Amino acid sequence: MTDPLLIDIPHRIEGERLLLLAPEAGRGAEMAVVIAQSIAHLRPWMIWAQEPPTAESAELVMRRMQADFIARSDLSYQLFARRDDGRPGQLLGGSGLHRIDWAVRCFEIGYWLRPSALGQGLASEAVRLLTRLAFAQLDARRVEIRMDERNTRSRAVAERCGYTLEGVLRQNALGVDGVPRDTRVYARIAGDP
Repeated sequence: MTDPLLIDIPHRIEGERLLLLAPEAGRGAEMAVVIAQSIAHLRPWMIWAQEPPTAESAELVMRRMQADFIARSDLSYQLFARRDDGRPGQLLGGSGLHRIDWAVRCFEIGYWLRPSALGQGLASEAVRLLTRLAFAQLDARRVEIRMDERNTRSRAVAERCGYTLEGVLRQNALGVDGVPRDTRVYARIAGDP
């Protein structure tokens, strides 16, 4: 197996309406603002979104994500609106390939959007772009999307993007409130249509 550090992974992925950009130092303050605007709808699902971050704490996270991207241990991207000229517009949220197992070639896609970007198919566009990256460029055997059983919006994204529900893991994780929750597991494998 090729060492993951030698794999060329794009820092920029262009979609029809989105640009996915790899983390860069200096974007933390902007990310802090977007997370603060998104706290109310992220709080039930994301442990990291319980309190609005400061510019400094968000910058620290951004730099850690950048280091993880370089190390190929986590491949986070920031989602930007794509301007007509191809340049990044407004920061809309985040996505990426997480829980990477390079030996198996298994990845998990996560995603979140600011409130003004919800309901426009942008999460689905990000998932399709990352699915293509995983299978076409990273030789994935398996890509998963997992979510709290109660997160109907996230379920809809997985289903819209052709992921198959493989099962529900009963009480396998604690919700942000500390209560055991069920997790839905969707997946696509190499060769799926």
